[in-house]
Amino acid sequence: MSERGRYRSKSHRAARFVAQQLLLKPTVWALVDVTVHGKERLRHLEDPYIVVANHSSHLDSPLIIGALPRRLSRQLATGAAADYWYGKFWKSASTGLFFNTFPVERGRGLRGRGSKARGLAGHLLNDGVPLLIFPEGTRSRTGAMGSFKPGTAALCISRNVPCLPIALVGASLAMPTGKTLPVKGRPKVHVVFGEPMWATPGESAHEFSDRIAARIRELHDEVAAQSELPLMSDYEQAAIAAKAADQTAPANPAEPTDDEPTQQSDEEKGPQQ
Repeated sequence: MSERGRYRSKSHRAARFVAQQLLLKPTVWALVDVTVHGKERLRHLEDPYIVVANHSSHLDSPLIIGALPRRLSRQLATGAAADYWYGKFWKSASTGLFFNTFPVERGRGLRGRGSKARGLAGHLLNDGVPLLIFPEGTRSRTGAMGSFKPGTAALCISRNVPCLPIALVGASLAMPTGKTLPVKGRPKVHVVFGEPMWATPGESAHEFSDRIAARIRELHDEVAAQSELPLMSDYEQAAIAAKAADQTAPANPAEPTDDEPTQQSDEEKGPQQ
């Protein structure tokens, strides 16, 4: 089987169905209280397309895959950092099973596989495989949404495919950075589907990327306000306050911390998850 063939393989799809629908989704749905909004907006969406969402928790990819109708998630391929997830076989095999991952270059390349990783996203779209990409490139430590890199919007434009914007609400509170499991008590999280978006004639990748980010923020805040969860501005203000407190606090290297390491931190690693 070719490198790209496995993404549409029936046998791989069957194994992924077991992993995702019979293992991953029931586990996540048992640990958090999930509400899905806007499924009616997906009626006319067909492969290929690119899912774009805010990224603040390890719950993000499982929530998206579990919330999508099966007809849209069965071939969905998730971008994963090539230099981390594809360095060892057991890592690439496990994430490939659960998330149908494809390698994404992060500038440092991948030993022996850089040429295969480069451009693969575009080839998969040409093959009809939909993609899940987090344009922030890394998980937010604060819940605030970072700036979107324009590469995903550029893919939508070059391959003439729609972007499916998704807002994830409450995920960073349900499973904050540094936690290996969601907090106790089945915290509430929301998956909010927007209408598929297309680039307009003459719109640049930067402009389309900014428009996608603005729509995701809007979707997030609409549901957050209804659910009495923090708005994006609340996360941003809390992040500013925390940064100011860190700058004024005396250094204490002996004080224990639950922060993740900053060098090759797992918030950079993927499956962009």
